[in-house]
Amino acid sequence: MIWELEIIIRLVLSAVLGGIIGLEREALNKSAGFRTHTLVSVGSCLIMIVSISIYLQFAESTNIDPGRIAAQVVSGIGFLGAGTIMRSGGNVKGLTTAATLWVVAGIGLAVGSGAYLAALITTLIVYISLVYLSKLEDVVSKRKRLQSLNVQVDDRPGQIGLVCSTLGDFNINVINIELIREKLDDDTIQLEMHVKLPASIETSKVISSLESLKGVHKVKFE
Repeated sequence: MIWELEIIIRLVLSAVLGGIIGLEREALNKSAGFRTHTLVSVGSCLIMIVSISIYLQFAESTNIDPGRIAAQVVSGIGFLGAGTIMRSGGNVKGLTTAATLWVVAGIGLAVGSGAYLAALITTLIVYISLVYLSKLEDVVSKRKRLQSLNVQVDDRPGQIGLVCSTLGDFNINVINIELIREKLDDDTIQLEMHVKLPASIETSKVISSLESLKGVHKVKFE
């Protein structure tokens, strides 16, 4: 059996490590913050402790796998993480928070199994990733520029997807799209798009590629 002092140490340590990551999320006003991450870590730790305790208690009388109960945490945490993911237009938000919940669950399981070093190193890596890699993302993001793109296309199925696919080939991110029909009896529509261009791209090549598509009539950057 696991000593009571050892159980207390593991639960407290899992709360501290999960809380460290949760504080960073809390500072950014994310949907899952300090309390959520702390609870996920402690809960995962408790499940692992219970799994090990059951194994030690009945190992001699039956064939028990201590990892089977803990394994359900990995799949079960996905439901909690899904609640933090939101879609807004073409953007998806909350993926980082969902990932931290998943990692925190792993940290709790590691502490619960007694793998303290692995839990500590993982916490350090996750915290550094959240705090410092986000700054690197900002630098990369600033190298891309926002522009408006107007494209006149035939009003037929699949035309918008064709345009977006071509933009994707140039690593151009489409922020949003607005469809405008100037005349009710017109067979064409105007796509007003906000796009994010890589810093090194030449707009003339993008225009040439779009104009070569079937059903595309006019292309203009503003």
